[in-house]
Amino acid sequence: MIALIDYGMGNLHSVAKALEKAGAKASLVKNPEELRQATRIVLPGVGAFRDCASALTETGMDEALREKIAAGIPFLGICLGMQVLMDVSYEFGEYKGLGLIPGVVKKFPDNHPARGFKIPHMGWNDAILASGIETHPVLAPLAAQQVYFVHSYYCAPENPAHTLAACSYGDYPFAAAIGRDNIIGVQFHPEKSQKAGLALLEAFLRWKP
Repeated sequence: MIALIDYGMGNLHSVAKALEKAGAKASLVKNPEELRQATRIVLPGVGAFRDCASALTETGMDEALREKIAAGIPFLGICLGMQVLMDVSYEFGEYKGLGLIPGVVKKFPDNHPARGFKIPHMGWNDAILASGIETHPVLAPLAAQQVYFVHSYYCAPENPAHTLAACSYGDYPFAAAIGRDNIIGVQFHPEKSQKAGLALLEAFLRWKP
C-alpha cells in the first residue's frame, strides 16, 4: 500500500494524481494504524513547518512514521515533507522536526530580494546531482533536467553526504534533495515538474533500498 500522508494540509490531490500516472494508486492515510500498513510512504508538503510537525505529533503519525522508516520502508518527502525530516526549523520561530536527518531548516538571506532574488524561490531550476558519490536511483532521471520549486526556506543537513542534489538561487546554494538509507526528500515538487517529476516518482516506486 502506497501511503500518502494526509495531515490536513498540502497538495494531496495533485500528488495522488501524479503517483497514479506513475503507476500506483495511493491511499490517503490520516492515522497511525493506517500508516502501519504501508509498503511505501509519501509525505507531501504545502504550508507552515510548525503546523505540519504539530499535526504529525498530535495524531501519533510521527511515531508510526519513525517505526516504518526504522523497518526499512521506502519514504519520500516532498518540499515541506522533506524539511520536516530535519531536527529544527527556524520558520517563524524555532520548531522541532522529526530528527530523521540531522540538520536545520533556514530562510534564504534577508538581503536576497534587495539583490534581485524574490522570496519565495519559485519556478524552474536545476537539480544538480552530487558528485563523488553514486547517483541515487530515485534521482537518476533528473540528470540534465530542471524541476519546479516553490519555497522560502531550505534544508541544511549536518552531514554533507546527506545532500544528494543541489541547486542555487542566485549565488546561494541549497539542498535540492537529501536522504539516507530508505529516506529521500526533495525540495522541489515532482507533481509540478512534468516529465522529470513523473520519472522521479516512477523511480521511487521501483526503488528497493
